[in-house]
Amino acid sequence: MSQKHDAGKPGDLIVNLKDTEPLMLGTGTSIRLLRYSAETGDWVLFVEMEPGATFAPHWHLGPGEYFVTKGELIYDVGSAPAGTYGYEPIGSRHSEAHCVERTEYLFIGHGAVAFTDEQDEVRFIFNQEFLRDMAQGKLTEDISKEAAAKEKAEA
Repeated sequence: MSQKHDAGKPGDLIVNLKDTEPLMLGTGTSIRLLRYSAETGDWVLFVEMEPGATFAPHWHLGPGEYFVTKGELIYDVGSAPAGTYGYEPIGSRHSEAHCVERTEYLFIGHGAVAFTDEQDEVRFIFNQEFLRDMAQGKLTEDISKEAAAKEKAEA
């Protein structure tokens, strides 16, 4: 039986992807919010990227871990095809991440990620509060590289 998922629920948690709603993060990228913690700042996402989807420049203010289950995540550190585990320490900076085929992965964030523009100015902070507000329908954000370029052109 399917029930409404509360990603911010403290304590034990078991989540089936079928019980989550996809949240759009920009053109071609959606997430399924599995968990976030107001106590620790940790968060867990299942990310789904369509061919050509991108992430704008960003840096990790807390470490992150991922496991690719389908497709291939490509970014300045290298290529992560299906079956790959990756770790991104505090301070890791990435100019872009993208995929050329449908790509899915589990991402575990241990703190915030700052999304920036090409001049390294912070556009927004992606953290457990951001995810909580997004799940409640209070905000939307486009994390794509194209959105960062558009914001720059409009400034």
